[in-house]
Amino acid sequence: MSIADVADREAVVREVKRIEDQFGAIDIVVNNAGIQRRAPFVDFPAEDVDAIMRANVYGPFFVAQAAAKGMTARSRGSIINVCSVQSELGRPSIVPYTASKGAMKMMTKAMAAELGPSGVRVNGLAPGYFRTDLNEALTANAVFSDWLTKRTPLGRWGEVDELIGAAIFLASDASSFVTGQMLYVDGGITSAL
Repeated sequence: MSIADVADREAVVREVKRIEDQFGAIDIVVNNAGIQRRAPFVDFPAEDVDAIMRANVYGPFFVAQAAAKGMTARSRGSIINVCSVQSELGRPSIVPYTASKGAMKMMTKAMAAELGPSGVRVNGLAPGYFRTDLNEALTANAVFSDWLTKRTPLGRWGEVDELIGAAIFLASDASSFVTGQMLYVDGGITSAL
């Protein structure tokens, strides 16, 4: 197994080629790499903004671009960009993250428009608040957790396993006529005030 920095275009191209040479055609890509940093907007360090954009926007762009070359040549494929409820909603202290996930949403739509005629589907999977390492500071914050569970119609945090069915749907032929869409798996938080 090899690991590459998704924000390093040359490394991504090299790894996609290596994977296809070793295992065969790539039919499904899940762009799930991402980072989060928190700080007040007026004090957000420029190097953190750059790191977020490189990991959350440039990385998925380069991975999808490299994989799409083979997908379009074969006239098939599914690209799933892991977005976020922050593709739709803003929150204090994470302005660059919300900007990156908004960019992912629009990149998904534009890629779907461009790659659709070649038989490649591109969709976004947008998790709400899930118990992950990325959200550890929030899950440990009793005030935030209480606010979140009251704000979420299903009244709880999501569990990572609850994303599996949505990802399988978007990767499979069950979604053969679905492209350019955002599938929110968020307990209803984007649907309620």
